[in-house]
Amino acid sequence: MSVSASTTARFGVAFDGGEPLDVMRAIVRQAEGAGAGNAWIACHLFRREPIACAAMALAATASLGVVLMAMSPYTVHPVHATMAAATLNECFPGRVQLCFGVGSPRELAAIAVASPQPLRTLRESIEIARGLLRGETVVFEGERFRISGRRLAMGVHQVPIKLAASGPRMLELAGEIADGVVISAGTSPEFIRWSLDHVGDGEARSGRKVDKAALVFCSVDHDEQAAHERLRSPLAYILRNQHHARNLALAGSKLDQAALAQAFAREDWKAIGELIDDEIVRRHGASGTPGQVAAALSRYRSAGLDEIVVMAVQESTHMQSILAAIGS
Repeated sequence: MSVSASTTARFGVAFDGGEPLDVMRAIVRQAEGAGAGNAWIACHLFRREPIACAAMALAATASLGVVLMAMSPYTVHPVHATMAAATLNECFPGRVQLCFGVGSPRELAAIAVASPQPLRTLRESIEIARGLLRGETVVFEGERFRISGRRLAMGVHQVPIKLAASGPRMLELAGEIADGVVISAGTSPEFIRWSLDHVGDGEARSGRKVDKAALVFCSVDHDEQAAHERLRSPLAYILRNQHHARNLALAGSKLDQAALAQAFAREDWKAIGELIDDEIVRRHGASGTPGQVAAALSRYRSAGLDEIVVMAVQESTHMQSILAAIGS
């Protein structure tokens, strides 16, 4: 099922837990002032904890929303993730969304956590969260989770539930049962089109419509090479993962993922720079001069997104340049 292109995609800004908290606060204020809808706070193991960061982002702004992204039921029980979202929404009503996802295979492996039955696990997580947020006393007997008649102390909360997805069946699941889908950073417009076709298949079965967002690495500089340099390491972190093989193929990108993973593990930045060449950067992000970035963002919009979530904003001055490119 094909999707129609959107020419008026909203924008948000993402944080991966690597940013100092004062920088995050400065950037969310800037983004809110420029009309951003959401701050997407990523959950990466061994980085800053996303629930605390989300509370700080909400407190630092007047109307900006936050998305807890993407809470893995393999490391955070879906009840706990729902408690966090509802508690934040109690303090900042109407400004909180909850996003579930499997989590990075490499990160889970680093703490010896397996991730069996991902489709069943994510489906059950969303079902549990929905019941609790509706204020129901939940009795749940799933294959992965069980709840014996409990409800949230804080009652009903209107918190949209999103799903981070990349494989065809998970994308279809998002279209079938979630309120929104988010597609990983480092993906090309071609992969996003392919992904949204699968989301559309799920929507067709359920008769629902979900909100469609993607994380987009963004780097702006009047010196094109300087812009690309900012993205080589973030792209290496993402594209070394084997589940990005289809993304690379659809974009026509040639990348030795095994060699990249080895270079990243030994922090060989010279090798990473050679593997993540300029063409990879151009195909898997919005990078370059202001005009080049504006053109790249236009390609992402035409892929059918409702929201473009910019990533790799590490300082407030860079945010200003990105905001100018978004508005052009």
